Amino acid sequence: MYRYSSLRLVPAYNKFIQERFERCLDLYLCPRQRKMRVQVNPEDLLPKLPRPKDLQPFPSTESIIYKGHTGVVRCLAVDPSGQWIASGGDDKVVKFWEVCTGRCLKTLQCGGAVHSMAWNPNPSLTLLAVAVEHKALIVNHSLGDKLLCAATDELIESYAPQDEAGPKESGVEWSVASEDEYKNGERLTIKHSKVISQITWHGKGDYFASVVPQGGNKAVFIHQMTKRRSQCPFKKAKGLIQRVLFHPTRPFLFVATQRFIRVYNLTKQELTKKLVSNVKWISSMAVHSKGDNLIVGSYDRRLCWFDMDLSTKPYKTLRSHKKALRQVAFHRHYPLFASASDDGTVIVCHGRIFNDLMQNPLIVPVKVLKGHKVQGELGVLDCQFHPSQPWIFTAGADHLIRLYT
Repeated sequence: MYRYSSLRLVPAYNKFIQERFERCLDLYLCPRQRKMRVQVNPEDLLPKLPRPKDLQPFPSTESIIYKGHTGVVRCLAVDPSGQWIASGGDDKVVKFWEVCTGRCLKTLQCGGAVHSMAWNPNPSLTLLAVAVEHKALIVNHSLGDKLLCAATDELIESYAPQDEAGPKESGVEWSVASEDEYKNGERLTIKHSKVISQITWHGKGDYFASVVPQGGNKAVFIHQMTKRRSQCPFKKAKGLIQRVLFHPTRPFLFVATQRFIRVYNLTKQELTKKLVSNVKWISSMAVHSKGDNLIVGSYDRRLCWFDMDLSTKPYKTLRSHKKALRQVAFHRHYPLFASASDDGTVIVCHGRIFNDLMQNPLIVPVKVLKGHKVQGELGVLDCQFHPSQPWIFTAGADHLIRLYT
């Protein structure tokens, strides 16, 4: 009946001590959980990024300095062929430079500080739009092919006034350049009521937009050059407008106020999207050539990358600069973008977008370009990429323009 003939032969219970110990713990009301310590190598937490050497080409060395301005250089524009650049600033002149030689070919007296300029993206038109205080000037720079310059002048002079039944847009006034202005290169002048802060062309080269931050409800105007008419697309301004940009391929207009970017559909005349930047004050923005990604620079030292198919909030925020960002720019063909700041540096980043929609953009800072001196709290005020080469032009408060290749 019994397995053991006597109690002395019964073996001890093997889990007896363990159970007695746990019972004591229960009585002590102690937690019985053992703390497992996780050994984590801090380097494993960082994402594996490729080395900058593998991401070439990108601008890294200073090649040419363009000297000639006597004041702060506030804006740059690069010709679509990449042969010339134009620059303007507080010394009230616009200078045209040959890119490869650094020679100043032409100087236009503007009679006021130049705040913004944009080269017409249409290669068959030799035009530059310049924002001089409260005037927008359309200038024929007459560089390069004489036939193109003559054809451009013919296009402007072929305008026939039409008696339109609709009301004229108040707030701007079109005028043709006088004889002296014509010799200077000016062709058309559009007078605004207040100072213009930015001017930008549509990709086709006929429409351009101007921003008048102090204009109240009339802060943005879209002008059509061939018909010489202007319209104000918004009846009511939603905050202080900082920047506007046209979408590279679709009929969208990006409008940046201090904290938000609104995307409007111009054909349907409705708001498509509202992006939240999470920064205090937007200073600049740039749209990728494919049109689905946007970068925004701010005065509180941040750069936000938006993937518009993904979210209305920034996909990534970079805090690389020590002072306010003044300008951001995308390269048209290479996977590069750059930000210029008042700390006197330009940071070039590799930003690759994949065709596979499930894959996130690859963003890697690759180079800090130094060289500009900070003067009066201002550093690098503008940066523009060369249209076809991996080069970048920068304009600084030290009266110089630098080319990095």
